[in-house]
Amino acid sequence: MAAGVRGRGLLRRRLGRDGARRLAASGSLAEAVDSLTNSPYGREVKRGMDLQTAQHAVATALLWHLRVLVGWGPAAGAGGLPVLATGFEIANVTGHLASLAGRPAEPPYSLGATATAWPRVAQAHSPEEVRRVLAASAWGDPGAGDPASVRLALQLAWARRVADGAPDVRRWASAAATLVVAKALAVSALPLPGPGPARDARHVLGDTWEGATSVEELARRVPRSAAWVLDGVETPDQLWRAETRWWARVESEGSVLATRSVSGEASTVGVFGVLAADAWRVRAALEMAARGGPMSEDFDAVA
Repeated sequence: MAAGVRGRGLLRRRLGRDGARRLAASGSLAEAVDSLTNSPYGREVKRGMDLQTAQHAVATALLWHLRVLVGWGPAAGAGGLPVLATGFEIANVTGHLASLAGRPAEPPYSLGATATAWPRVAQAHSPEEVRRVLAASAWGDPGAGDPASVRLALQLAWARRVADGAPDVRRWASAAATLVVAKALAVSALPLPGPGPARDARHVLGDTWEGATSVEELARRVPRSAAWVLDGVETPDQLWRAETRWWARVESEGSVLATRSVSGEASTVGVFGVLAADAWRVRAALEMAARGGPMSEDFDAVA
């Protein structure tokens, strides 16, 4: 009940579609960042931030709201909210792998009680050690140690974990897995990097998708509960539209779930879906503002 009431209050902590459009129409990134400091994201966004830092701050604000909801929820982090939070852990893990390879990486998110394998991954000194830690956790063996393969594997594991841990939003998980497979197909990253990721994909999507050779064929092979995300997508360069459609569905269905009884977990899961979609749209608006030009039809599709 406490988490549900708190979640209803957090729904006011967003910029909304109109606010994102105004942000995208800013004359410069500096102007957009300045305006965000006086918005619900001002807790983390500060004047003078560059694009990457500002986008990271927007996501950090979202994570803070999620941690608040988890803290008010069931004891020991039970339920679907902590599972949804594992998307931030994926960013931390892949960022750590990039650092191990000597490449720049964003600062890790502070996960608190929502962390699963991250505290041990953060202490790993090699990709092989990262892989061993993941294999011994709820994530499972990613099948490889390079950042691209690990990200792909963790995204499929996230879909599996959400499907099992947050049944009210299983459709989000199956559509997300479809997107992951479609992107892998687009860059010739199939077959998947090991038996674990393939098993996770089959767990969510069945096995009829295997053998697809194009995005269009994939859309015909996945379950109807997931195929909607690829409606109208015929080529790999149109996959951004599928991602936009996924976020739109998360926001619309999240809004419906959020209106349910405040005593049910579905309500707080819905609240997080709405807040996450808003943060995604704000990050896109910042990127548009950084280009310094007028809004494009592409952002109209996002907003």
